[in-house]
Amino acid sequence: MRPVSKYGQNFLIDLNLVDLIAKSAELRSTDVVLEIGTGVGSLTSRLSDAAGAVLSVEIDRNLHQLASEELQGRANVKLIQGDALRNKNSLRDDLMDDIREALGRLGEHARFLLVANLPYNVATPIISNLLHQQPPPDAMVVTIQKELADRIVAGPGSKDYGALSIWIQSMCRAEIVRVLGPKVFWPRPKVDSAVIRLDLDPERRAAIADLDYFHQTVRALFFHRRKYLRSNVISAMKNRLDKSQVDAVLSSLGHGETTRAEELSVQEIQTLVEALRQAEQA
Repeated sequence: MRPVSKYGQNFLIDLNLVDLIAKSAELRSTDVVLEIGTGVGSLTSRLSDAAGAVLSVEIDRNLHQLASEELQGRANVKLIQGDALRNKNSLRDDLMDDIREALGRLGEHARFLLVANLPYNVATPIISNLLHQQPPPDAMVVTIQKELADRIVAGPGSKDYGALSIWIQSMCRAEIVRVLGPKVFWPRPKVDSAVIRLDLDPERRAAIADLDYFHQTVRALFFHRRKYLRSNVISAMKNRLDKSQVDAVLSSLGHGETTRAEELSVQEIQTLVEALRQAEQA
């Protein structure tokens, strides 16, 4: 079977690393696991052994058929053929419906996790969009490009630190579990990959008053990285706050004219965005 490049397919062929991913998820018998990118079912079978329910999505019809045969008889596995994304900004509604149904069936201690070797071309929208969902995953253990993993865990002042870092770290604790070289995949990608674990912090997430507003504003703050924070805030607040109102917010938080967004911590960005939101509502 030939990989389909448009689907971002790179199959993990080192089964010890497949085991590592499954073990890193620390699954329980009451967990509901979403896997995006079933492949031939190597990881799926390991997830099935430990979890209460596994929903696995595969866009490639041939792989879906192969996995269906391989995983036949596993009652806790539901295989779905199709795209997990409705569009680049949202997941399929029926997918979240299935997850909520499984969580209800497995009881009050059930958790929702994403565990997957994510196709490179959809990793960012999947991770980002899942944090918008209700419920969001309690944890995510995923294989992604190392470049993306570096962006997710980056801190202030780093070249990798940006809107994605803040969006994820504002709700999750993030750590890189293992860096994977190209040789453990087929076909070999041209870049390194990484297994990353994200653990939801419900208190952090609850501290964000409006998720959509926060997400959109953070993206706007980093839209022009070379510009100063004030300039980016003025652009982001166009037709919503005038310059004097923006200056008042920045001054109240101690941010000067030469401050850049990339210098601010996640907490400082959260405080700024909430101050802007409240200024709009005043």
